Amino acid sequence: MGDLNVRLVSTQKQLNDFTKCLLRDVQAMERMLQEDWFNTAPIHIGAEQEICLIDNHYKPAPAALPVLEALGGDASSFTTELAKFNIEANLSPLEFRDGCFSQMENQLNNLLGQLSSVLEDQELSYVLTGILPTIRKFDLELENLTPLKRYESLVKAINKLRGKIYELRIGGIDELNIKHDSAMLEACNTSFQVHLQVSPEDFVSQYNISQVLTAPTLAIATNSPMLFGKRLWNETRVALFQQSVDTRISSEYIRDRSPRVTFGNDWLRNSILELYKEDIVRFRVMLMTDVKKDALKSMDEGITPALRALMIHNSTVYRWNRPCYGISPNGKPHLRIENRCLPAGPSVIDEVSNASFWLGLMSAFGDHYPDVRLLMDFDQAKSNFVTVARNGIDSKLTWMDGKKYSASEIIAKELIPMAREGLKKRDVRSEDIDRYMEVIEGRNESRRTGASWMLDSFSKLIKERSNREETASAITASMHYHQKTGLPVHQWPLATIEHIKSWSPSSLLVEEFMTTDLFTVHKDDIPELVADIMDWQKVRYTPVEDDKGKLVGLLSMRQLLRYFAHKQKLNIKEEKTVGDLMICDPQTINPDGSIIEAMIMLDQHNIGCLPVVKNGKLVGTITDTNFLSITASLLKRLNKAGMPQHEDQQHLEPES
Repeated sequence: MGDLNVRLVSTQKQLNDFTKCLLRDVQAMERMLQEDWFNTAPIHIGAEQEICLIDNHYKPAPAALPVLEALGGDASSFTTELAKFNIEANLSPLEFRDGCFSQMENQLNNLLGQLSSVLEDQELSYVLTGILPTIRKFDLELENLTPLKRYESLVKAINKLRGKIYELRIGGIDELNIKHDSAMLEACNTSFQVHLQVSPEDFVSQYNISQVLTAPTLAIATNSPMLFGKRLWNETRVALFQQSVDTRISSEYIRDRSPRVTFGNDWLRNSILELYKEDIVRFRVMLMTDVKKDALKSMDEGITPALRALMIHNSTVYRWNRPCYGISPNGKPHLRIENRCLPAGPSVIDEVSNASFWLGLMSAFGDHYPDVRLLMDFDQAKSNFVTVARNGIDSKLTWMDGKKYSASEIIAKELIPMAREGLKKRDVRSEDIDRYMEVIEGRNESRRTGASWMLDSFSKLIKERSNREETASAITASMHYHQKTGLPVHQWPLATIEHIKSWSPSSLLVEEFMTTDLFTVHKDDIPELVADIMDWQKVRYTPVEDDKGKLVGLLSMRQLLRYFAHKQKLNIKEEKTVGDLMICDPQTINPDGSIIEAMIMLDQHNIGCLPVVKNGKLVGTITDTNFLSITASLLKRLNKAGMPQHEDQQHLEPES
């Protein structure tokens, strides 16, 4: 859950005092390791489920606080997240044996059932997904920041270190290149975080193994290929998370400074302390709290120290495999590895299968490869991770013999049998092993991950002439429907428009349906260029911008026709430029405006095009063609629902 009782460092004295506590915590952990304080048996596992709240139009619903209040007694299992449209469910730790994975699945289903009951009363629902396909830049304004001190302090601390402008650049099938004014971009990400308790003597080898396994376990689990209607990485969370909380400034990038979201820089060699010490060396303190008792004095009294300063600093460094310290119910401390790379969804059974696959491998991999450092360069493990985040199950990975293999081949021939072996070693029930490993096998054989299901659904819907906003809604609606069935994603049919039960165009924002693939000219260009652009691209309006992307005018096909007709009729030799013909002060709209506002402006001003402008920069256009597309979608839905249409509308529905 994280410690909510934190705040920004305000003075140098506060920073120095907290740093002293941080260094004392490191000394205390070092002493605990030397004096054998740690709990080593039985081994426990655990998980945290991050959840997207959605309204009846499949858009983010910023309702976390009233939902948590309505949960009442059940709220102890749920907690807040950075944004008001996300919450987190925390599962109880389980002994890593017998029916632990069935218990995990049942726990998850019970918690989600409790949540569903509350959400239904508020006409809301939830979706399990790495990135919600329908999330909009508009949803990431600070008004949707959860109003708790921890989150407010975190955003302010990141702003203080890097400034208030966040640039996001991610390329995939499409390309995303935007700017935002806060770290709220990170709120797009939701994950299923799995914890494994590890004994101190095994921590080094187990942590290094977890680094090697990150790539193949993510390859079979990718579920975040879309953001703001763009098809990007198979696991876009990886790029988005790093860029959204990156505290480096541009001028520093030539230096070898690590981002706070990190895979790491080298193998672990001696103990868990190397990770904590590296984080203190590399990353400045962002948040602090009051430490009431010195860790070393607590140890002198025989009391397990909380190590609050160390844990708070650790919570602001986001390793994909994060070291964790905790105190067990018996009062003894324990160590864990937290796997943070797995996305939420696509279904509960998919998530538990991902967890069992990783945990089974963690139990058996060391028997086959006792010291991975001798067989693989660290940079190869890191490269594998980035490759998989980009390409998913279709990736080629450098493996333990130094050769490249497809991820699916490594998973099928080596890792699934090894995971089964590791689960048997932990005395996991054979029915559970078969149930969850068959999901991994089915996904791998069909090459159907959550990411590939979304991307194939997107292609299908676009070919059916759905617009991007409607496509995102259909994918989200289909996810919501199929998650309720309990089937794993490789058994889902592709998304369909029919799964949208409620779609109201009146709730749309301009940024959701505007055209962003623009063809523009400059005011000094010749009219003939504009005429050819309009002819070649079949457009009727061409925005005019300057070298910095600022809108300076708008030119229509009608204006061009008048110019050429007048020139020919009067045999005028004088050449004019775009600047001579364009509308110099066209009506514009903000991307946060509503579809209704855009319709009213087009009607009132009797125009066919509205340039969309943000901070003076051209970001899109809205034309009457956009509205025709939305109208056609509505008519198709009405027709398929069997609702009556006016006779003269029937021709808009194509024959099947």
